[in-house]
Amino acid sequence: MTKKNKETIAMKWSYSPALESKDHINLREKYDLFINGKWMKPSSGKYFKTFNPADESFLAEVAHADAKDVDKAVQAARDAYNNVWSKISPSERAKYIYRIARLMQERAREFAVIETLDAGKTIRESRDVDVPLACNHFFYYAGWADKLDYAFPNRKVSSLGVAGQIIPWNFPLLMAAWKIAPALAAGNTVVLKPAETTPLTALKLAEIIEESGLPAGVVNIVTGFGDTGAAIVNHPDTDKIAFTGSTNVGKMIQKSLAGTNKKITLELGGKSANIIFEDAPIDQAVEGIINGIFFNQGHVCCAGSRLFVQESIADVVIRKLKDRMRSLFVGNPLDKNTDIGAINSKEQLATILKYINIGKEEGAEIFQLACDIPDKGYYCPPTLFTNVAQSSVIAQEEIFGPVLTIQTFRTVDEVIQKANNSPFGLAAGVWTDKGSRIFNLTTKLKAGVIWANTYNKFDPSSPFGGYKESGFGREGGLHGLSAYVKLS
Repeated sequence: MTKKNKETIAMKWSYSPALESKDHINLREKYDLFINGKWMKPSSGKYFKTFNPADESFLAEVAHADAKDVDKAVQAARDAYNNVWSKISPSERAKYIYRIARLMQERAREFAVIETLDAGKTIRESRDVDVPLACNHFFYYAGWADKLDYAFPNRKVSSLGVAGQIIPWNFPLLMAAWKIAPALAAGNTVVLKPAETTPLTALKLAEIIEESGLPAGVVNIVTGFGDTGAAIVNHPDTDKIAFTGSTNVGKMIQKSLAGTNKKITLELGGKSANIIFEDAPIDQAVEGIINGIFFNQGHVCCAGSRLFVQESIADVVIRKLKDRMRSLFVGNPLDKNTDIGAINSKEQLATILKYINIGKEEGAEIFQLACDIPDKGYYCPPTLFTNVAQSSVIAQEEIFGPVLTIQTFRTVDEVIQKANNSPFGLAAGVWTDKGSRIFNLTTKLKAGVIWANTYNKFDPSSPFGGYKESGFGREGGLHGLSAYVKLS
């Protein structure tokens, strides 16, 4: 290749920065707790700081709720349930939920920028995936609020009461919508706790809820750490607990609720398999793999972090994957050119780097994108491991970062056995030209969601959830609605 050709290629991949503006967002310097339709100071007077993981800059101070604050929030939710929300007509409930969706839609750009600042995910993901999906969940469940008798025919449908909800840092706004919207549609009131590293879009949602005129106490949002979440779980007056987060915390919640009458759904970790057969559309599959593990920094519980490639095409797939990885941009999440943003926190980056070192020590072959990384912030280049053993730690444990392990297989039975040989069972992907093979695998793969010739596609009408240590219960669709009602 001539020097001129090399320079032409270099120019082709050289983009000028295209930063999304921050001028239009409105962030407070200090956020209190949103309880009973009002902003209340925490009982302890304690606040904590939240930072931008892309450059470690300070964003806001946020209230730390203790057990007293949680008790106020639960009591407000109970009063609102008894006196207002359970008594108004379902069509009136639908109007409020619909209004929230419209207000979110009108401020979608602000939500997207705040989500990117607080979570480190790229503006393209926040703008094109997270915020629209969150709005759509409110729209979808607004439509069901006055049709519960049709949703569950020949059954008597009643609400549960007060729902305690705890959400993680990887999809802060979307997870809030997943939980709040069906709870309200079914006639329940809510106490929600966002993750301590990503509380800002939930607090912005509280402003939307306040603006919507939703009756006071129907939705309460309290911020804090694990002690705040534990106070919600263990409060005697909550009727339902919905948790999305780590498997270890999910197990603790399940133990603490054993013997109670509380309804519970858990959406926990994953180590999802992405399977490519020799008749698959390879270029499409490679793009699906990149989307399934790298475009979201691996911060998706259902990320396709285990890749199984049929032996006959393994060399081609791996070569194409490496070529595609070389075209990825790692950097400022607010830059529209960026493909891979920041890791959410210093602690999570340390966990990812620990697993990368384990992979090296286990003898797997590593390929990591050589790229410039910003001086400040928490970044990890996309990484893949080949020659990975089935028993390898990096093939068995959830890393929650942009790290992909690759194994090969020869037969359908072999890959089913390998894919199912995991303590998790959240999601899977199958890439093949044969519809019969897809249907065969969907009956045998132990995963709650299985995508065919695509990956990471979500819709409000489709249920999502897992098996084994990935939790139980479903969110989204009618299944998500059923988690918030009593049927008799």
